[in-house]
Amino acid sequence: MTFDLLVVGDANPDIVLSGVPAELPWGQRERLVDAGAMTLGGSAAITACGAARLGLRTAFAGRVGDDVAGRFCLDALRDRGVDVTGCVVDPDVPTAMTVVLGGGQDRAILTAAGCLPLLQVSDIGPVRARHVHVSSYFLQPRLAAGLPAWFAKLRAEGITTSLDTNDDPSGEWAGGVMDAIAQTDIFLPNEAEARALTRTDDVLAAAKALAAAGGLAVVKRGADGALAWADGGPVAVPGRPADPVDTVGAGDSFNAGFLAGHLGGAGLTASLRLAAACGALSTRAAGGTAAQPTMIEIGTDMSTR
Repeated sequence: MTFDLLVVGDANPDIVLSGVPAELPWGQRERLVDAGAMTLGGSAAITACGAARLGLRTAFAGRVGDDVAGRFCLDALRDRGVDVTGCVVDPDVPTAMTVVLGGGQDRAILTAAGCLPLLQVSDIGPVRARHVHVSSYFLQPRLAAGLPAWFAKLRAEGITTSLDTNDDPSGEWAGGVMDAIAQTDIFLPNEAEARALTRTDDVLAAAKALAAAGGLAVVKRGADGALAWADGGPVAVPGRPADPVDTVGAGDSFNAGFLAGHLGGAGLTASLRLAAACGALSTRAAGGTAAQPTMIEIGTDMSTR
């Protein structure tokens, strides 16, 4: 295989504003905020960058427009060592755009989907990686429709897979997503997503149900760490203390850390600890990729705790 990891899904610029007031000043009023940055966004793109930063040979396949925003995304991925030769450049539909409004411990995310909904399995060429990760299931309905059959095909070829659905803007949490989960080897939701998918408020019950529906279920819990359900029971690790500047993309950096551990042959607990460290350290700067750690940084960080 040419790559350790192929990441499939969304890439877009993120305009990240911090210190945003809870009540926006409508009525054409201007309000100053603490900081602003334009960074690479999209769950898949952030995961790919994090994985490359950790030393995995990583490729990205997605869809961007033939515009300034699309070129920004591709350049940012290349700069971080991610192969983008499999990315489709759409001549007719613009690149997705996201504005992230951060205030206190919460944030609002506004996305114009652009060409994201047009990505489909047939856009992805022959897979030359030993593992495929897919992000943002609900933003890409054509890709989602073909995912169960594609995952089953990859499994038959000896290629492992993982899935992070991310949020469902419709709030319905349907559309055949459980069929895709059933065909994946590793499912990586956050706690809110796990609860929404299983219609339960209990995170342990949610993790158990998701593991029963598919393969290994790994639930991201932010400051509370992470929880996996494997071999009939829970495996949990605590969160790493952090004073976050920006939590955008922390879950995607967690994904990268878990996959780096898993593909590197680490056990489940060690992979969870690596993932939690990656998620926490990624919050040191604005945007999803600016503070993603290397393995050396993680080793240094863990040795001091």
